[in-house]
Amino acid sequence: MPVITTVEELEALYGRPGEASLVKELDQIIPEYAAFIEASPFVALATSGPEGLDCSPRGDVPGFVRIHDATTLMMPDRRGNNRADSLKNIVRDGRVGLLFLVPGSGTTLRVNGRAEITTDAALCASFAVEGKAARSVIVVAVEAVYFQCARAIHRSELWNPERHIDPRSLPTPGDILAATSRNRIDGAVYDKEWPERAKQTMW
Repeated sequence: MPVITTVEELEALYGRPGEASLVKELDQIIPEYAAFIEASPFVALATSGPEGLDCSPRGDVPGFVRIHDATTLMMPDRRGNNRADSLKNIVRDGRVGLLFLVPGSGTTLRVNGRAEITTDAALCASFAVEGKAARSVIVVAVEAVYFQCARAIHRSELWNPERHIDPRSLPTPGDILAATSRNRIDGAVYDKEWPERAKQTMW
């Protein structure tokens, strides 16, 4: 199986990027890019650390990632399973990548930068939901921001309700835990005790 091992081989295969692919990348958030961040209820957070790579889904009400200024984003971290894989990576290697999705739009927004974690009480409180402050806040210093064209979303028909899978056809979190723990964890009990985790709804 042929394997590409150099940038030169890649460029020979794919060619050089066009002007539009290059001019769209900026080192700050312009109003046109801010519109996508403010409308997005979901972002994938990519991080890197000594144990390897991680990509974590983050979701909340649209605009939950706050634009502090043209070069700074703030994202609340709420209570979860306490694995804290992304946070551990950020503490040791601040490089992050964000991919914002907006339901109904094929265009996505990508942000690369460096992050740090703060527990500033006033800032965490400003992200409170139902009276519960954020556990911490991820502060991202933006280094590159650019939009991704809609081809991937269109090809996948991600937002097409006719293509949505019946969630009942998929394993529940309890099913998965029972399998991975070799039944040390009772999957049915887990799904019953944590219904919000077991619940799988379609878009």
